[in-house]
Amino acid sequence: MDRGTVGSASRGRLQVEVRTVGHSEVVTPAGELDHHTAELLSGPLEAALAQGRSRLVIDCSRLEFCDSTGLNVLLGARLRAEAAGGGVHLAGMLPVVARVLEITGAEAVFTVHATVDDALPG
Repeated sequence: MDRGTVGSASRGRLQVEVRTVGHSEVVTPAGELDHHTAELLSGPLEAALAQGRSRLVIDCSRLEFCDSTGLNVLLGARLRAEAAGGGVHLAGMLPVVARVLEITGAEAVFTVHATVDDALPG
């Protein structure tokens, strides 16, 4: 399995790491995903989709906060990935982020996994 690091970016309260694992793009946001940092996550997601990587795994295990802007980034990526024949899989959500998805009903439109390994195809 290819586990090469693609890259990382950081802006204050959010750092985003991207790596390719097999046919999946694993994106790990760490910190706070909000109005001020959302483009730091949307950029790598858009880049992955533009490169034909339509199976996105978002490793949420280090995501400490997500507001409505961050949620909209995830929902938009899901729509574009599904249109390309793929999908967005969320993994390792901390309770505070899981609660945002629960309150908004967004948990119903994502495939949620306990860990990144669970989200990767066998």
